[in-house]
Amino acid sequence: MFHAQAPNGASLVCLVTTVSSDKIYAKRMTSLDNLEFDRQTGIESGPDSVASRIDSVTPVPVDIHNIWLGIERKFRLEHQPDRFKLNDDEIRAIKFINDHYPANPI
Repeated sequence: MFHAQAPNGASLVCLVTTVSSDKIYAKRMTSLDNLEFDRQTGIESGPDSVASRIDSVTPVPVDIHNIWLGIERKFRLEHQPDRFKLNDDEIRAIKFINDHYPANPI
């Protein structure tokens, strides 16, 4: 897991799917968008890129990581994502991320 920020300030919590010699391939955990980042610069470099930049790779605690995996799964399996609600743990994990990554920049 890592965090990137879009030029418009949007937060991108990402899950690494593959790493090559020059790219990091990741999935945004809430929108499930597939993203590509340059390994040298940390800047998004895919065909639909908006030049988001990796700004933190500091690991999160295991419980937060596991909750985020559950959030990703919920978004992936839910056919109407606007109809589900976050539970207390998911809200806690989102709040944690909002503080954790800005406090631990690259």
